Amino acid sequence: MATILVTGGAGFIGSAVCRHLIGAGHGVVNVDKLTYAANLASLADIEGHPRYSFIKADVCDRAAMAAAMADHKVDAIMHLAAESHVDRSIDGPSAFITTNVVGTFAMLEAARSYFEGLSGPQRDHFRLHHISTDEVFGDLPLDGGLFTETSPYAPSSPYAASKAAADHLVRAWGRTYGLPVVLSNSSNNYGPYHFPEKLIPLTILNALHGEPLPVYGRGENVRDWLYVEDHARALELIALRGEPGRSYNVGGNAERSNLAVVEAICDTLDAMHPTAKRRRELIRFVADRPGHDLRYAINSSRIEKELGWRAAENFDTGLAKTVEWYLTNETWWRPIRERRYAGERLGQLATPA
Repeated sequence: MATILVTGGAGFIGSAVCRHLIGAGHGVVNVDKLTYAANLASLADIEGHPRYSFIKADVCDRAAMAAAMADHKVDAIMHLAAESHVDRSIDGPSAFITTNVVGTFAMLEAARSYFEGLSGPQRDHFRLHHISTDEVFGDLPLDGGLFTETSPYAPSSPYAASKAAADHLVRAWGRTYGLPVVLSNSSNNYGPYHFPEKLIPLTILNALHGEPLPVYGRGENVRDWLYVEDHARALELIALRGEPGRSYNVGGNAERSNLAVVEAICDTLDAMHPTAKRRRELIRFVADRPGHDLRYAINSSRIEKELGWRAAENFDTGLAKTVEWYLTNETWWRPIRERRYAGERLGQLATPA
């Protein structure tokens, strides 16, 4: 069993990773700055566990990162900390450059110094796993094609560009300095504990409250959907068994248009929590997001063949679990909805600073 430093472990994917790693018998050092989308309540199930520790720190603070690695004698690093919402990157790109690019540089330098002091089996097995997104590849036509690990980079949004820059830094540190790095690029995640600015949780909560369900453009944009707990299992495999210098695409093989996703949520809620009015009647088409990519789709054959990973959930089973979780966990989402984010539209073009 390994001791793994997880950055951004109080976020949506990060908290799922922390919960999974503890359940798998590993030790976890969770480093998180606790920005707006972080939520320590997502870690209540493992808080106080003897193999879990939390450090409030910014990934841009190289000294703090180095201290966390050395103090806990970590065997691997899973770098998830990132600003990740496309609409917010349109409104304010500066934070994305700082956290996603400068923060990744600081992590790489701290990890390089730490790695150079290792010896024996710990040095042989050490990995820095950088977790990225399929959005770095740009988009695909509606009529075919899949992203592979060799797809060219063509980011559209400030968020995607910042993640692309981070990916390039990680590869460069691997080649130039010999830092044992692995990378992964995943499709859209969904599941429990998802901050309600993203499409699926926003739609669930708006529908529960009888509020309009905004769909960008005509709702034809397509995403490949990956249940977050399936992703957490994949990330563990990559971090501990991935080949240094290699990247792995992780997808759910569950392509849906945005409109189809919203309609599926409406139908699932109508079945689980019926009301007099069909929730599809709440759907409203709104002005499209600037630079909205048309389609993402992932080819996951490498991780399937090399590491033996398969998604356990299809979209229907994963969505049913997700909707049920929001129905039974109001104590988690209610404070967010009332105090931090009430569902307002983000991603309008802003005046440059």
